[in-house]
Amino acid sequence: MIYTLENEHLKISLSNHGGELHSIKGKKNNTEFLWSGDEAYWKYHAPVLFPIVGKVFNGKYTVDGTTYELPQHGLARVRDFEMIEQTKNSISFELKYSEDTLKVYPFKFSLIIKYTLNDINLSIDYIVKNLDNKEMYFSIGAHPAFMCPIENDKFDDYYFEFNKKEKASIMQLVGPGYFSKEEKPYLKDENIINLSTDLFKSDALVFKNLKSNKISLKSKTHKKYLEFDFGEFPYLGLWTKATGAPFVCIEPWFGHADFDGFNGEFKDKAAIQSLMPNKEFSCNYNISFFE
Repeated sequence: MIYTLENEHLKISLSNHGGELHSIKGKKNNTEFLWSGDEAYWKYHAPVLFPIVGKVFNGKYTVDGTTYELPQHGLARVRDFEMIEQTKNSISFELKYSEDTLKVYPFKFSLIIKYTLNDINLSIDYIVKNLDNKEMYFSIGAHPAFMCPIENDKFDDYYFEFNKKEKASIMQLVGPGYFSKEEKPYLKDENIINLSTDLFKSDALVFKNLKSNKISLKSKTHKKYLEFDFGEFPYLGLWTKATGAPFVCIEPWFGHADFDGFNGEFKDKAAIQSLMPNKEFSCNYNISFFE
């Protein structure tokens, strides 16, 4: 089911399937900022990644000696959430464990996604609750895709701008979506990344522990842009299709894909989050849209 939320500046649409955003439209100039989900390129709009980000090695992982299977980015993006609350400026969706989820993820959980409009800003909150009687392990992340270009210009006219100059390396992907433990120097006291069709030929650019907490997507030909505040998320991925596509993703993560060859227990997975029984974890990112 599709839901809408709007104020004076923005109108958004969302689906209970995956608890996913489907549209973010600026009302001043009727500008669509969010990717359409055209299956010719990529069928999603802004999936939530839970309880893994990226891939587990060979699609399998182990909890207390038992092996389970999860596809890339986990289970949340392909399941129906329940809309649990809607106000004038916010809407919340919840996904809870079921017999079906326990077969692939052996923890009793609740995942709430809350979307809130405030002026030109969209705020997204994730709340993970451990409903089990044992410690729970998970990763969580966002994967929103933004139109690029949004006007009659070209992909190469756009650039990312961090709010601080960075001396930053990128994590290196090897094989089919796993990481090497070796990092590659990338930003050298700079805050601009110019987009090009070659930029993502080796897959995503993945940064960790940046000094910046904001990244903007801007064009050299017009003044429409978005500012993405990724807050306390320790990892940030930037991605589009290596073959070229009219969108680009900004992805804040708590967690990442397995290191190549990892076959240990899920609790020992790199960057995994843990949560004791009856406790909750929350994180937030927000995006401002300028027309």
